[in-house]
Amino acid sequence: MIDELPIQRWRETIAAAYGGSRPLEDGATRGAVEGTLAALDAGELRVAEKSQGRWVTHGWIQQAISLYFRLRVSESVIAGPFEFHDKIPLKRDLESARVRVVPPGMARYGSFLEPGVILMPGYVNIGARVGEGTMVDTWATVGSCAQIGRHVHLSGGVGIGGVLEPPQTQPVIVEDHCFIGSRAIVVEGVLVEEGAVLGAGVVLTASTPILDVRGATPVESRGRIPARAVVIPGTRPRAFPAGEFGTPCALIIGERGESTDRKTSLNQALREFGVAV
Repeated sequence: MIDELPIQRWRETIAAAYGGSRPLEDGATRGAVEGTLAALDAGELRVAEKSQGRWVTHGWIQQAISLYFRLRVSESVIAGPFEFHDKIPLKRDLESARVRVVPPGMARYGSFLEPGVILMPGYVNIGARVGEGTMVDTWATVGSCAQIGRHVHLSGGVGIGGVLEPPQTQPVIVEDHCFIGSRAIVVEGVLVEEGAVLGAGVVLTASTPILDVRGATPVESRGRIPARAVVIPGTRPRAFPAGEFGTPCALIIGERGESTDRKTSLNQALREFGVAV
């Protein structure tokens, strides 16, 4: 259990090694880094977690992942007819973890998939966490340290960005019961709150304008999609020396009802607003 892990000692050792005041080759450094990665892989640690209503990022774990890359040497990995040459091994013991991984889907060591996750031919990177009952659909990618909640659907081709440096940078967070439409992209630490629905092709970066157009005048924000919001891609005009052109934004056009059956009506929540899934 996490209470039994030598967290404080690991933190101090990793911070010293990352800052250059402790040798990377030192036995205690290697032990702290490998212990942290093993705890991540087992789900006993996570890069970011919700505490008292807000998300907290553990930068020392991001440091540990960066040091792990420096400690590792590339090796060949044979998986059936596939051969890989990489520093980071693949996750093992998927059956005992009660997750389903469809070839050639893969999850790297140091990620964690809760029971009931279905990983189609997609990819989950080191440090990421995917919640119970979530579907990572075909060619969807979950970047390093990203936090995906429970009973989420990442549709085909979704791109969830990753982050390692600088440490303490918030990863992308998609909370429970969200639906992310085909080819949507969420990067740069954007927070998608519980039950939100993103239509196909929505692109969210830290600087993407998010316009709530449900009222008489638009309300602009950045970096966060509110709970149960229904979002589609949009454009708004911007003047350049060569003329006026449409620049990307995201439009909040509605809200998913509290009474909606979470399992069956994610697509319907979009169709009610005439939005592509």
